[in-house]
Amino acid sequence: MKISKITCFFFAITFMCFSFSTAKSQGKEQEKIEASAKVLTDFSQMKESIPQDLLKVTQGIIVVPRLINAGFVVGGKRGKGVAMVKLEDGTWSNPVFVTITGGSVGFQAGIQSVDLVLIFKSRETLQNIGKGSFTLGGDISVAAGPVGRSSTASTDYKLEAEVYSYSRSKGLFAGISLGGSAISVDQKANENFYGNDEDSKILFSNTESSSTSVQQLKDVLKGMYQ
Repeated sequence: MKISKITCFFFAITFMCFSFSTAKSQGKEQEKIEASAKVLTDFSQMKESIPQDLLKVTQGIIVVPRLINAGFVVGGKRGKGVAMVKLEDGTWSNPVFVTITGGSVGFQAGIQSVDLVLIFKSRETLQNIGKGSFTLGGDISVAAGPVGRSSTASTDYKLEAEVYSYSRSKGLFAGISLGGSAISVDQKANENFYGNDEDSKILFSNTESSSTSVQQLKDVLKGMYQ
């Protein structure tokens, strides 16, 4: 059966549009990874940063650049970011794209954009996100993280919470309360970035990535707790 030139042209245009759409989607995820690396770099350079004692016991982390917090007295928030866990060999996994929604960051009016970092003491807590979303303050305990490089676990905090939260807004750095926030895997973003093969469905793997932004993010994270 012969295929007309018009049909061939149609398929060619369709393929080009699909390729452009895929590349555009991958570009968004790439930007999210790069923004996450910048957030961690900025956090590490601030005088009031995440304590080294807490970083040393960190087994997982979520970074959400430009989390949108909106409302008056009772508000809501939404943001997209990346999650990573420390593997058995001490290296960090490839980033998994996640979404955080709901709850209220605090008693604030209007719309505000904050950079958010969540520190996990347990690897398993974050790995279980693949089984469905979980709620901070409900399914797992969360607390505003202690601030100050010189803070120590023995004197300043007991590290009793499963997750510690930090935010930066307009140059201010602080621990914040995120009770009621739901975190879930952004499957579409992961498929856009890693592809639709089976490997992309294995969360928190450490397969070699050709993305320089992924390696940069790992390097920044590794440098924070050394």
